[in-house]
Amino acid sequence: MQGQPKSLYLLYMPPTKFPPGTTENIYSCFVVDDEEIDRLSTLSFCRRYPFLQVTGVYASGLAALEAARIHPPDVLLLDIDMEDISGLELRERLLTVPACIFITAYPDYAVESFEKAALDFLVKPISADRFAQTMERLAQYLVLHYKARLLDYTLGGDAVFIKEGHHQVKILLHEILYLEALKDYTGIVTATKKYCVLSTLTGLLEQEVFSMFVRIHRSYAVQKNYITKITPKEIFVNDIVLPVGGVYKASLNFIHS
Repeated sequence: MQGQPKSLYLLYMPPTKFPPGTTENIYSCFVVDDEEIDRLSTLSFCRRYPFLQVTGVYASGLAALEAARIHPPDVLLLDIDMEDISGLELRERLLTVPACIFITAYPDYAVESFEKAALDFLVKPISADRFAQTMERLAQYLVLHYKARLLDYTLGGDAVFIKEGHHQVKILLHEILYLEALKDYTGIVTATKKYCVLSTLTGLLEQEVFSMFVRIHRSYAVQKNYITKITPKEIFVNDIVLPVGGVYKASLNFIHS
């Protein structure tokens, strides 16, 4: 395997369970980083998640590009600052790969990364907890992408109608606690269940029926009526704690109004 360090199989961490809400499917993954220590670190994290099968480890973006053209992976874990081509350019050439997660030492690349359809953006050094959050999000997204569950929805009056198999589920708008962005999908979360629809969070919030929701984070919008507590960094929706993104802090004043 090109770019694979000799000590690759010396690292081992026991696998965790499959993330909640996912099926036990296996998805292929490329790890691309021109720093050997960082490649090994990312690989050791990946081994804890049995739904990921690392099928390529590369020190070169061009080598990964060549390999992806023959056997495209389901997931890209990319460094950004590399000598031959950057991770951003590599992603642009491989936009058909369903999921891309950037791992970099440079937080200033965050905006540009999400413009390249990144699912998540991790800043080195990575913690196990932060990687675990990304893996749960990734697993949920991949299941949605490949299984096409709960894709269709319609809006009517005070309700959302979601197609679930051959049936339609009616969700009253006042039952929805918050909305969660999952790249091309949005999670609709009630007190008892989480549904998913094929729409971006931004797209849903543009609908008039969601006017009672306020965006507090790139990934979350909450229904004002369910907010029980507000801090500078978090919002409590009933007993659920959600983060407040820096650029959305102005929304807190709107919530109080």
